Amino acid sequence: MLPHPTIEKLHALNLRGMLCAFQEQASMPEAARLSFDERFGLLVDRELDERHNRMLATRLKTARLRQSAVIEDIDFRHPRGLDRALILSLASCQWVKKRDNCLITGPTGVGKTYLACALANKACRERCSVRYVRLSRLFQEMSTARVDGTYTRCLTALARLDLLLIDDWGVEPLGDEQRRDLLEIFDDRYDRRSTLVTSQLPMEHWHEYIGDPTLADAILDRLVHNAHRISLTGESMRKKRTTNPGEDDTTTSDTLTS
Repeated sequence: MLPHPTIEKLHALNLRGMLCAFQEQASMPEAARLSFDERFGLLVDRELDERHNRMLATRLKTARLRQSAVIEDIDFRHPRGLDRALILSLASCQWVKKRDNCLITGPTGVGKTYLACALANKACRERCSVRYVRLSRLFQEMSTARVDGTYTRCLTALARLDLLLIDDWGVEPLGDEQRRDLLEIFDDRYDRRSTLVTSQLPMEHWHEYIGDPTLADAILDRLVHNAHRISLTGESMRKKRTTNPGEDDTTTSDTLTS
């Protein structure tokens, strides 16, 4: 069979990985020395890789992570109370598969958002559905959903995510409607899906921040009790970058973080 009809059929079947590998083999004389099974195995491997990469790109696009962060680039040298063993354990994403939560607290500039995005990125690489959202933006979406009649649909979409990353918890005061939104979201997700929260507010003040004692008890009961906790300390890494503009520019990837 001539190669051109085969190429057209691979195009028609959307087997882009196989198509690339097939064309590469056709231009490599040494490929003729391989057995049929070996050549076909290479085609299948390329197709699997291509599909995995496409799905990962889709998950990352859907996640809308604030920062392009990866676990491999986390800076463990900066003194901020970052436990390497805990982070590497979380990097396995078993906590997401077990439907646990993760709470990251600390002052501004110590890398909370970068760390959260790195964990979320790893979850995407482990084939989990992820979404990043700032808490204030989440409340705006919920308010709009109430008006246009899509509130239930919005809650359902959030409930289906394997990992929901909520950034900037505790920055703005909550109203009664927002407290009830949080209860709906966390009740849907409790023991079914994982939630990752970052906050400048120490965890001991979260009950006070929520305001209503009854709703605060209900919300935190669904968020805190099955959570892995990371409490960062120290000075802002932005400040370090400003005072030492030429220091280690190429090896530290999470120095411009929140």
